[in-house]
Amino acid sequence: MNCKHFGECGSCDLYNLSYQDALNSKLKSLKALLDDFYKLDIEVFKSPQDAHRARAEFKIWHIDNKINYAMSNLQKDGITILNECPKVIKPIKNIYQKLLDELNSIDILKDKLFAIEFLASLDNEVLVTLIYHKKLDNSWIKEAKKLEKKFNIFVIGRARKQKIVLTQEYITQSFIIKDKKYIYRYFEGSFTQPNPYINKNMIEWVIDNIKDNRGDFLEAYCGLGNFTLPISRYFDKVLATEVSKTSIKSAKINCKINDINNIVFARLNAKETAEALRKERVFNRLKDINLDNYNFSTILVDPPRAGLDSDTLELAKSFEHIVYISCNPKTLARDLKELCKTHRVLNLALFDQFPYTHHIESGVYLKRI
Repeated sequence: MNCKHFGECGSCDLYNLSYQDALNSKLKSLKALLDDFYKLDIEVFKSPQDAHRARAEFKIWHIDNKINYAMSNLQKDGITILNECPKVIKPIKNIYQKLLDELNSIDILKDKLFAIEFLASLDNEVLVTLIYHKKLDNSWIKEAKKLEKKFNIFVIGRARKQKIVLTQEYITQSFIIKDKKYIYRYFEGSFTQPNPYINKNMIEWVIDNIKDNRGDFLEAYCGLGNFTLPISRYFDKVLATEVSKTSIKSAKINCKINDINNIVFARLNAKETAEALRKERVFNRLKDINLDNYNFSTILVDPPRAGLDSDTLELAKSFEHIVYISCNPKTLARDLKELCKTHRVLNLALFDQFPYTHHIESGVYLKRI
């Protein structure tokens, strides 16, 4: 990827390396951290070098009555004005500059605008969230509707204690996973995997590892059902838990869209999931779910950067098979010290979710010893 802002913009801190050299440095780092747990070759999934990011957030910088895209600079002590961002996928790239030019021509839309968020799909849908330091009124709505129509996008306006959805608050993304089509609705404000190409790789890697397992499947941190939906095809029953109300709502909608009937979603955090399965606490949120009906063999965990809490670690150790998707190899290494007391690592993968950055996304598949 070539970008005129390499060395200035803080979003690509491995700008001085070729794509392959940057990837090799991450692979070396992951091997060093996890060498005590896995000695074989690590599977590596490469990303497209550019046009790979479907979610992007930009600061808006006002100079001489004109707005500009901006990001924090590499030193994190200022900003870099952006004229391009080759990382974004084509539906965003196609409107990137045109949208800014249009906003600059309409005072009501650019006044007190301080951020723009893009959420797009490979199905060519784009959701644009305009974030303001002012209250939005009918005059803003009138101009924003024109913006939607001109660029064939969906627009949301946000301000303090205010959210205006003009048409809809989601975009649609479809994937072919193991020869079957899945359709997802990605809602504004909820977590989605930012790199759709690597996302597909991740889902299929998980399926390749667990597709022959028997029994039922548990997923913690399920989000909007990204892994849950295609994995459900390989198990009798699926229980998926997530603390976010928005994500649970999205997951249930996605389940209905795809006509999947063997998944139950429950709004629980990972610690609560562990407590419920050990019957240490009774949750009203589980009043219509009989946990005794499940014969779990496999668990998938996809925790935040902090990794797994002690309760969830103990829960995972009770399963025959564990899949751990990690966005922080340091906490993954910490957690594997505990998990490998009862399990051994059968497979390890590096997913290059964020090219030209130090960020490492990985997946580990473990089986009970």
